[in-house]
Amino acid sequence: MAVSRVLIASLVLSLLLLHVVSAVEQANSNQVASIDCNSACKGRCRLASRKRRCMRECMSCCNRCKCVPPGTSGNEEVCPCYAHMTTHNGKKHKCP
Repeated sequence: MAVSRVLIASLVLSLLLLHVVSAVEQANSNQVASIDCNSACKGRCRLASRKRRCMRECMSCCNRCKCVPPGTSGNEEVCPCYAHMTTHNGKKHKCP
């Protein structure tokens, strides 16, 4: 009888440990993937009339937000951080 209690207790602990390990692995997989800001901003700024300024602003936004919306303009709903960033006075949209 004592052996079966020990066996059941060890099985319960093993299942609990397995559950915790799988939860940690899932949390690690949900972290933000790194992005190549340089190539993403080149794509975003390829049609800009002031490419150097666009690249500087885009790189700043990308480094902070870890995302750049697809296309050359718009599509900002894909990256809300990028869409809501403003200049220091809060009046102008910072990211191209």
